[in-house]
Amino acid sequence: MRNLALVTLAIGIVAATGPARAQTYDPAYPVCLQVYGPANYNECGYSSLSQCEASASGRAAECLINPYFDKGYPQPVGGPHRRLRRIS
Repeated sequence: MRNLALVTLAIGIVAATGPARAQTYDPAYPVCLQVYGPANYNECGYSSLSQCEASASGRAAECLINPYFDKGYPQPVGGPHRRLRRIS
């Protein structure tokens, strides 16, 4: 009987929790809007700070630079460049 009560309690706790939302940062956009409220979330779909600030106007939100933005820098080929010293 005690095990049945524990199982019922465990099922109730699992059923009461909502689905978890992952905080994702889209690497394709340099600016994210972080929205505060009953459900905090990030929207990374802005190409400039002014565009993000226009969307954040009048809301409990702030604009942040996306830390995972893919800047598109070319990867170096062949490793680091080494200088040769001339020995005289």
